[in-house]
Amino acid sequence: MALLEVRDVTLRFGGIVALDGVSFGVEEGHISGLIGPNGAGKTTAFNVITRLYKPDSGEVLLDGASLLKQPAFKIVRKGVARTFQNIQLFRTMSVLENVLVGAHGRGRRSREAEALAMLDVVGLRERAHFPAAALPYGIQKRVELARALVTRPRLLLLDEPAGGLNHEEVSELGVLIRKIRDEFELTVLLVEHHMNLVMNVSDHVNVLSFGRKIADGTPAEMQADPAVIEAYLGSEDDEHEPVGPQPDLEVDGAEEEGAE
Repeated sequence: MALLEVRDVTLRFGGIVALDGVSFGVEEGHISGLIGPNGAGKTTAFNVITRLYKPDSGEVLLDGASLLKQPAFKIVRKGVARTFQNIQLFRTMSVLENVLVGAHGRGRRSREAEALAMLDVVGLRERAHFPAAALPYGIQKRVELARALVTRPRLLLLDEPAGGLNHEEVSELGVLIRKIRDEFELTVLLVEHHMNLVMNVSDHVNVLSFGRKIADGTPAEMQADPAVIEAYLGSEDDEHEPVGPQPDLEVDGAEEEGAE
């Protein structure tokens, strides 16, 4: 059964159609990948799900109930947490204080115990009192993940969690994502350009291109789908070369930045 359903969502920014009738579902307990070239609409879809953007049409359902009828500040209470493509930490606060922000509204003692437990999960308890700004980029991403987990989500949205990580760190992240899904019985929706990570951890993959869903299926099916390959690599008939590096569907090494 789908925990999250995105139904025929369209979003325009002036004359630009960022999402064009996009529909996909994420089964409860699954890790689902959402992939596509830069500008495909992946982060935009996350922003619609979390109510940062209001779509022009369509529906977003969590366990059958509309999320679009909820104000953005209530989305976390509904069981949806996320990390961001560009890290959103309070840089002058400690690691622990950043995670405590996610547990806002509970008693101080309870909040601190839960925050420390989440730092254990991501392997950062010993750095709990370090200032967030003093940590390497990859470690800061784990702080943001701990802050999302402490909200006790049912659905965890990870927006390019492997960006800026080296090959070994990406492999460790894949193990951590599976561990979190299993231990916390979460459903995970993952936006990522590291194709090896997506294909290794995902149960199902949805592919966007220019704001439209062009394919979905198992990782193996998506790696072999001609439409997916063309969306990433372009066709021989294209008049112009793709701008910037294009991710390889078989090999790691794509670390594209930029807004969706």
